[in-house]
Amino acid sequence: MSIHIFGIRHHGPGCARSLAQALAQLQPDILLIEGPPEADDLLTLAAHDQMKPPVALLVYAPAMPKHAAYYPFAEFSPEWQAILYGQAHQIPTRFIDLPQTHQFAADMVLEAAEALALEGDEKTVAEPDSTLNSDIENDVADKHVDTSENPEKVAKPIRSGDALAWLAEAAGFSDSETWWDHLIEQRQDSLDLFDAIEEMMTVARTELTDHLTPHEAQREAHMRQMIRLTTKQGYQRIAVVCGAWHVPALRTMPTAKYDNDLLKNLPKTKVAATWTPWSYGRLTSASGYGAGVQAPGWYHHVWSTPEKAALYWLTDVARLLRKHDLDASSAHIIEVLRLSETLASLRDRSRAGLQELLEATQSVLFGESHAPMQLIEKDLLIHDRLGQVPPETPMLPLSQDVKQLQKRYRLQIQTDAVTLELDLRQNAHLEKSIFLHRLHLLGIPWGKVQTVRGKQGSFHEVWLLQWQPEFELKLIEANVWGATVAIACHARLCDLANNAQRLPELTKLVERMLLADVRTAIPIVMACMQTLAASTHDAGILLVALPPLANVLRYGNVRKSNIDGIAQVLAGLLIRACIALPQAASHINTEAAQILLTQIVQADSAIHLLQNDEYTHAWFDALQCCTSQHGIQALIAGRAVRILTEHNLWSIEQAAQALSLACSNPVNPLATADWLAGFLQGSGMLLVLNDALWHIVNDWISSLSESTFHELLPLLRRTLATFTAPERQQLGQRAAHGGTHRAVQNRGAPNIHAQRAALMMPTLHLLFAPIVPSISSESHP
Repeated sequence: MSIHIFGIRHHGPGCARSLAQALAQLQPDILLIEGPPEADDLLTLAAHDQMKPPVALLVYAPAMPKHAAYYPFAEFSPEWQAILYGQAHQIPTRFIDLPQTHQFAADMVLEAAEALALEGDEKTVAEPDSTLNSDIENDVADKHVDTSENPEKVAKPIRSGDALAWLAEAAGFSDSETWWDHLIEQRQDSLDLFDAIEEMMTVARTELTDHLTPHEAQREAHMRQMIRLTTKQGYQRIAVVCGAWHVPALRTMPTAKYDNDLLKNLPKTKVAATWTPWSYGRLTSASGYGAGVQAPGWYHHVWSTPEKAALYWLTDVARLLRKHDLDASSAHIIEVLRLSETLASLRDRSRAGLQELLEATQSVLFGESHAPMQLIEKDLLIHDRLGQVPPETPMLPLSQDVKQLQKRYRLQIQTDAVTLELDLRQNAHLEKSIFLHRLHLLGIPWGKVQTVRGKQGSFHEVWLLQWQPEFELKLIEANVWGATVAIACHARLCDLANNAQRLPELTKLVERMLLADVRTAIPIVMACMQTLAASTHDAGILLVALPPLANVLRYGNVRKSNIDGIAQVLAGLLIRACIALPQAASHINTEAAQILLTQIVQADSAIHLLQNDEYTHAWFDALQCCTSQHGIQALIAGRAVRILTEHNLWSIEQAAQALSLACSNPVNPLATADWLAGFLQGSGMLLVLNDALWHIVNDWISSLSESTFHELLPLLRRTLATFTAPERQQLGQRAAHGGTHRAVQNRGAPNIHAQRAALMMPTLHLLFAPIVPSISSESHP
C-alpha cells in the first residue's frame, strides 16, 4: 500500500498538467480530493458532454439558503483534472475536506447568539469553536508564530499566501504571483514537482508556524481520518490531491484518537449540493476570491497552448486592438514577442511570462499611454466566459422554471453586458419585460432598465443584461416563495405589502407589481394601502406616495393591466394630501420646508402627468390656500405662486403683486429670501423676460443694508445656482446695464461697396438660383 500526496495551487495550469502526468504514471486505484464530501454524488456529472468549465459546486443549507459555499473549478484547475481522471478511468473519487454541514450549523448557532445579544437577552449561547472558510480555494486559515523558544517573538497570523510572498522575496521576485507562475505554472517537465513543493511547504510550516487555529486543525484532522478510512478499505495506490500548505500535515499523521478528539461533538445541519455555471471574472483575486489568480485569461492559454502561450495571447491582443481601431500590425506583435523573450533572458527565466509580455506590449505599442493597457487588462487578462452545466444537474423547481423561461424567450445567459431593446406593443417583447421585472422582484437583477429618450415613448424599454454566477444562489433562496416565477412573485409581493410600514413603500410596490404583471396580488396590496392611507395624516408622506401611482396610471394601458382599483386609491390619497397640505406648510422651519418643497414639486409633476381635471382643480385649490393662508412658510408660498403662474391660473401681474408684498417686509428679510427661492428656483427666465418682476427684486436687493445683504447672500446664491448658465449670463448683463432690457436692434445693413458686391452675384446666382429663382445678377444685397 502507498499513499501519494500531491500539493497543488488551486487554478494553476502548471500544477494541473503536472498532476495529470503524475496520475497517469501512478495509476491510482482511488482519488481523494480536497473538497466538500456532500458533493460526492455529483462527480459523475463532471464527465458529461455538456459540462463546460468554469463551473462551481454550490453547497447550501435548504432551510436557510443564504448559508452557502462555492467551490469553483476551471479547466486548468488541478482538482478538475483529477476529477476527470477518476471518471475517465472509473476509479472511486471522493472529497475529503471538513463537511460544510458543520460550518453551516456553527454559523446558525452564531447567528442565534447575535440575535439574542441584540434583543438584550441575558442568556449565554456557546460560541462555536470553528470559523471554517466556506471555499475550497481558501485552503489555509490563520496561523500563529510559536513563541515557546523565543518569547520575544510576537505571535501573528500566518497564511500560505504570506509564506509564498516571503519565499518569492527570497528568490528575488517582487510578488508571489510572478514567482509561482515562473517556477510552477509554466513548467513542462513536472514529475518531480510535487516532491519539491512538499519540501518547500514543510520548511515553510516548520520555520513560520507550528500552531493552527481550531478550524484549520479540524480540517486537516478530517482529511487524515478520510485517508485512514481509505487504507482500512484495502486500497493500495491512494492519490491525495490537496492544497500545498496541507501536505506536511497529511504526511506526518498523529494518532487517530487525537483527530477524533478534534472532531468530537461538531454541530450538524442538513445540506444539499449542485453544480452551477461560473465565470473567469469570479476566479480573479480582484473579485475578492481568496484563492483567485491574477489572469485566468492568460492561464487559459498556458493550459491549452503551453508551448506557444505568449504568441496566442499576443494574437488576441492584436485582434482586440484592431477591433477598437488601434494600430497593431503583425510587425508590432513580432517585436513585442522578441522584446518579451529578451526581458525573460535578462531575468534568467526560461520563457516570457505575463509580466514580460505586459511590459513589452506597453513599450512597443503604446509608449507612455496607459489607456490601451487598461483595455487589455480588462478583456484579455480575464478573458471572461461563463461555464455550462448539463440538464441533468439537480435543480430546485424555481430554478427549473427560470431556465425554461429563459429558453422560451431566447434570452441567453452571458457574462458580457448585452443590450436588449423591447417594444411593449409586441406581445413577445412584453412577456420578456414582465419576466425580467419579475426576476427583479425576486432579488435577481439580471437586467437593468436604461434611460433612453426619443424612442417610441412609453412603449420602448431598453435593458442591459449581465448574468452573475451568484444569481444561482439567489434563485435557490427565492424557492421559499414558490415553485414557479409567477407563484413566487405573488407570495413575495404579499409578504412585502403586509410588512410595509409606510405608505410610500406600498405605492412603489404597486409600480413594481404592475411592471411584473402580478395581478393576483392586486386585492391584497390595495387592501394594505387603504389601511395605511386611512391612518396617515402627514401631507408629505401622502405627496410622496402620489408619483409612483401616477406612473402606474400612465403606463398601465401600455402593459395591458387593470388599473381601476389603483385610480380609486390615488384619488383618495390626493384629496387627503390637498386637505392636509396648508396645515403641513404652516409654522415650519426652513429645513422642513425644503423637504416639503421637494415633495410638492414631485407631486405637481405627477398630477400634471395624469391630465385629470378633477385632480388638477383639487390640487390648485390647495395651492391657492398656501398663497393666502396666514403662517404659511415663505418657501412654500413662493413655490405655490410659481406653480399657479406656470399653469396660467395667476397672471404675471398677480405674481408681481405677490412678489411685491413678499419684498415689502423690512422686519424679516430672510422670509423674503425664502419666498424668492421658492418662486424662482430652477427658472431664471421669469426675471429675464419680465421687467416688473425684475424691478421688484432689484429694488428689494438694493434696499438691503450691507450687513443684511451679506447675511442673505448664501441663500441668494443658492437660488441663482439653480438657473442655467445662459440665464445667469443674461441676468448679469441686465444688472450691468442698470436693469434695462437691451434687445438687439436692427441698425440696418452696413455700407456696401456696390461694384465689389456685384462681382459676387453670378456665383450667388449659381448657388441659390435653384432654391430662390428670383435672385439675379442685377439684384443688390
